[in-house]
This record gives sequence, structure tokens and C-alpha cells, in this order.
Amino acid sequence: MHTNELRILDALVTRISLDLVSKITPADLSKPTPCSAWTLHGLLAHMTTQHHGFAAAAEGESHLDHWRLLPLGDDPIATYRASVNRVLNAFVPHDLADRKFTLPEFSTEITFTAEQALGFHFVDYLVHSWDVAKTLGLPLKFQQEVLDAGLRFAKAIPDGKNRTAPGAAFGPAVDTRSQSDLDTIVALLGRSPSWPDQVAAA
Repeated sequence: MHTNELRILDALVTRISLDLVSKITPADLSKPTPCSAWTLHGLLAHMTTQHHGFAAAAEGESHLDHWRLLPLGDDPIATYRASVNRVLNAFVPHDLADRKFTLPEFSTEITFTAEQALGFHFVDYLVHSWDVAKTLGLPLKFQQEVLDAGLRFAKAIPDGKNRTAPGAAFGPAVDTRSQSDLDTIVALLGRSPSWPDQVAAA
């Protein structure tokens, strides 16, 4: 997929994540999420930190400090909005496709192309948007081109023992008979589409 096309799709899912996060109330922050290790507060802190990490990588920074968990402060929604604005702006430069990304959370030994980095960010925030929507009990709908790209990425991510390692980005794939593209994507990436009625096995 061309970098510019992927950048557009990534911006779509990132803005949808912000729309969902904007609906969070203080009482929601202690709720459990489909990411079993995190409450909504923890998930939001992770999402915020990752935006800053990817933005730093796009700007040529490589230090792991850019990926250390950030506090949400007194206004978590404003903190998240600032991280969204930063990462979207970091992905704008016309020469982005020519840059190499150092992503120490993924590997300290190799660099990644802009297309690879955008793909990681895109699929991560597609799924995290679903996490937030599920936690809040809100509907979620993506454009078909987003879902088509999400399916391609989800099917391409290896499903093996690495998914059970500490800190793995996604859990083992979950069986699903759903006909929904979004349900298929999240199931391939370790979420149970029927959460919280059915929780994916650890």
C-alpha cells in the first residue's frame, strides 16, 4: 500500500479514536477493557504514549525514553488530544516515505520503513478504537477501505508463541464465526468480539 494512502487511513482511525476518547467520563477510567491487563485509564495512557513514541520516531528520535509510559495528568482527554495532534503532524512531511523509523519497542536491531511504521500504528489504533468503544458500550463503524486494509494487516501478522510473550502487542488469535470484518480483525489480533460476555483465553 502506498505511504500516502496508508497515511490517510491511519489519520482516519486515529481521529476516530479521539472521538471515542472524548466521550470518556472520569467514572469510566476505572472500567475494565478488552486489554485484560489495563483499565481504561491504563489503556489511554498506553495509547497516549504510543502516539508520542511514533511521532518521535518520525522526527528521527530513537531513544526508548520516548516510549516510556506517560502520565495522563488532570485532564486525560486533553492529554490524549495533544498526543493525537502530535503524531498526525509528525506523519505529514512530504518526505516521510524516505525516512527510516527506529521503533525500539518493536526491535532495537533494525529500522523500519515509513510504510511499515504507519502500518503498525494504523492497525494498533484500529484495534484500540474498538477497545475503547467496547469499554464504553458505544457503536463503532469504519469505512470499508479501513476494514479492507485492517484485514490485510491482521492476516499478515504472525500468530505464534511470540503472541504469548510478556509485552506482546497482540494476544493469540481467537476463533470467530462472525461475518463482520471488524470482528474478524479483532479476533485475529487476540480479542474476543463478544467481550465482555466471552473473554479471550490468555
